[in-house]
Amino acid sequence: MTHDPAHIQPIVELVDVHKYFGAHHVLRGIDLRVHQGEVVVIVGPSGSGKSTMLRCINHLERIQRGRILVAGRPVGYRESGGHLVELSDADVARHRRDVGMVFQQFNLFPHMTALDNIAAGPIHVLRLPPTDARAQAVQLLELVGLPEKAAAYPAQLSGGQQQRVAIARALAMNPKVMLFDEPTSALDPEMITEVLDVMLALSRQGSTMLVVTHEMGFARAAANRIVFMDQGRLVEEAPPERFFTDPQNERTRLFLSKILH
Repeated sequence: MTHDPAHIQPIVELVDVHKYFGAHHVLRGIDLRVHQGEVVVIVGPSGSGKSTMLRCINHLERIQRGRILVAGRPVGYRESGGHLVELSDADVARHRRDVGMVFQQFNLFPHMTALDNIAAGPIHVLRLPPTDARAQAVQLLELVGLPEKAAAYPAQLSGGQQQRVAIARALAMNPKVMLFDEPTSALDPEMITEVLDVMLALSRQGSTMLVVTHEMGFARAAANRIVFMDQGRLVEEAPPERFFTDPQNERTRLFLSKILH
C-alpha cells in the first residue's frame, strides 16, 4: 500500500513563517514540509533568506509570526491565545536535540581531539556513558572517512577534514533532521568534494536533510526536491530533473541562466 505523504506527519513543517530584522522583512510567509528520508536542497541568490530559514528551524533566530514544527512539536515556542510564547532555554535545548546543524564555519572545540569533539554532546547532553559515546565516535569517524584522525586536534586538520568531523559531531546526537548551511562555502575547491561525498552518502542512507548550497551538482545528485528562494519567499519547488530542465518561474529561469553554463 502506498502512503500519501499528505497524511504522514512531516519531520519539519513551516507554516506561514515570517521573520523581521528590524524593519527588514526577511522571511515572507514560508510554507514548507519535509518528510522522513527526504533531501531538500534550498537554492537562491544571496540575501534571499535561505540561511535565516534554516536558523529559524533550529531556533537560532526567532520568528515573529507563523509556526515551525520538528517531529510534530513546536520549536522554541508554544501557542497561547493566538500568540507565540517563547519556551525556557532548557525546553529549547531539549527540542534542539532533534536537529543537527552544520555551519559554514566548523565551530569545533580547538582544545579537544576529533574523537572528543564528537563524543562531547552525547556524554554531556544525552548522558551516554563515555565508553559508549567514544565507541560511537569511532564509528562516525569511519563513516566520514577519517578513522585515522581520532587523536588529531582541529588545528592539525584541513578545512575539509574539520567539516567532516563537524558532520560526525552533529550525527552523534542522533537527530531527526540534519540542516546544512552552505557547508562547503569556506572550503578550498579540492576539499569541497570530500564533504559533498559524505553528504551524498548520508542522503543515500535515508537521512532527512535540508541543505542550503550553491553546489548544483550535489543538488542534482542528492535532492528529492529543490526549493528556489528569492526575496524571502519560496518561489518554486520541483524534483531536480524538472527544476533544471523546465523551471516554471521566470525568476528561477533567470537565476539558473546565470549559474549554469
